[in-house]
Amino acid sequence: MKAVLTGATRGLGEIAARELAARGYDLVLIVRDPSQVPALAGADVVAADLSDLDQVRAAAQTIRERHPEIDVLINNAGLHGFEARTTPAGLPEMVTVNYLAPWLLTRELLGTSLKRIVTVASEASRHHGTFTLPTALTDTASFTRRGSSAVYGRTKLLDIMFSNELARRTTATANALDPGFNTTGLGRELPGAAVLEKLLKTLHIGDPRRGAAGIVRLATDPALATVTGGYFSARTGKPITPVAPAGDATLERQLWETTEELIDRVRA
Repeated sequence: MKAVLTGATRGLGEIAARELAARGYDLVLIVRDPSQVPALAGADVVAADLSDLDQVRAAAQTIRERHPEIDVLINNAGLHGFEARTTPAGLPEMVTVNYLAPWLLTRELLGTSLKRIVTVASEASRHHGTFTLPTALTDTASFTRRGSSAVYGRTKLLDIMFSNELARRTTATANALDPGFNTTGLGRELPGAAVLEKLLKTLHIGDPRRGAAGIVRLATDPALATVTGGYFSARTGKPITPVAPAGDATLERQLWETTEELIDRVRA
């Protein structure tokens, strides 16, 4: 069995990668900095900065050439930026890393006999603010640290909607996950974040092993082999009803089509 995983250098991704390796999975790890990859025997490391869609395309091509048969794709990498930044293509960085990159990677790997696709979303999606298309994908307006939460939440809403529509478009199962609160360094841009992370770990608050277990469950549990179009809690293992407009099939299809048009236009 073979699994492709993004964001495996730390936090949930690293723990999930180690658990999958322990279960006998061959791993393909997409990372920005190969020097930070944990020591995992036999893992194939593919370098790509997910804020650059050209690098995402190149990574997908490399993977297709090296690994024509892939069983599992885990879109785990995420970013919570506390100030607005744009990518080389002029797109909002947080939207690109959290949504456009996994969307593109998934589309490019759909022809590799995928059986399961897991996308790490978040209940932060419930605080997504306003939602309109195509603005949700292209808005590069500045925001404050407090305002960043709505932007981050919107990217996770996009992930849920993408996963739902993906379930309608592929024979692979496609499910999203709320990993819960995890001490993973996601907010490392905040002043004092390292000290706070150390304190939370000392107090055993936000243990990332629970979130990682949720990822591994969706990727491997035989009981979920035919379950698709779901959004699950890592804490309870049960399905969650996502916040609107997730679940609106018409708008999810529109989001897919808008995303595809945007990504292909950026390439042109």
